[in-house]
Amino acid sequence: MNDRPNDLRRIRPEIKKIQEFENMSFEERFQNETLRPILKLQNPLFLAVFHNYIEKRKGVFYDLGLEKKLAYIENGLIKDQKFRNSVKGTIIGHFTLSEYRQYSSNSSALNKRMMNMVIERLKDQVQLFEQVTTP
Repeated sequence: MNDRPNDLRRIRPEIKKIQEFENMSFEERFQNETLRPILKLQNPLFLAVFHNYIEKRKGVFYDLGLEKKLAYIENGLIKDQKFRNSVKGTIIGHFTLSEYRQYSSNSSALNKRMMNMVIERLKDQVQLFEQVTTP
């Protein structure tokens, strides 16, 4: 039997710090209930995908100072449409059908939230993007 919605929800990590209020906007509620758990689940993949992004661009990232590395992360997810769409796909692919319908009704605002969350997540882990040299 196919129980995709429950299977997807079951594998998502629980986020304990989320507070919910009656007057929360739809976008904030969707962010807290859907996006945050998916981003936490997909974090190892985001790290690998961004590392690959760095390598495909000849590793110039490694020679940058901290401020420029943070800007590089932001620019990659804002200006590189192909990369941005790839990252969005890793998130949207974990939506249930119901969540996808909700997302579709306000995709522009939710896309902006998604990208901002991924940008902040990668920036917070920038120290993990060190050049790996093979012996």
